[in-house]
Amino acid sequence: MADGLVLALALLATLGAGVMAGFFFTFSNTVMQALARIPVPAGIQAMQEINVTVLNPVFFAAFFGTGLLGILLGVLALLGLVPSGGIWLVAGGLFYVVGTFLVTVVFNVPMNEALAKVDPASTQGADLWRDYLSRWVMWNHVRTLASLVALASFVVALMQQA
Repeated sequence: MADGLVLALALLATLGAGVMAGFFFTFSNTVMQALARIPVPAGIQAMQEINVTVLNPVFFAAFFGTGLLGILLGVLALLGLVPSGGIWLVAGGLFYVVGTFLVTVVFNVPMNEALAKVDPASTQGADLWRDYLSRWVMWNHVRTLASLVALASFVVALMQQA
């Protein structure tokens, strides 16, 4: 495979992992803390709206595109089609796919779907919100760290290709 193409794909994966790490970090460090400080119904309603708004082409391109690039680069590395830094591409892809993508699908999305079904002003909503804030943020920390490790792995792979 052309070295330039692998380099371009690795650069895109690096940028994608960085964008997603920043996105998840911002939620853990700022957004969720702010939502926890406002009245419960307002926090629930705001998060419900965020969960709808995030479903857009730009987010999808960064979130899914980085995962696809991580898988592609990992496969290319395992097939010996990467000139150097292959193990780092495999590591970056694994950290992103397992720690970011799968954690999102298995943990965060089901919690978002449950939150979407509650009335923000209800007792059921308030009970769910208390649990949601701690569990969702915990799994978001995992996504943040996994994206950061993927980013670092892709950077090391790029450095070895340079």
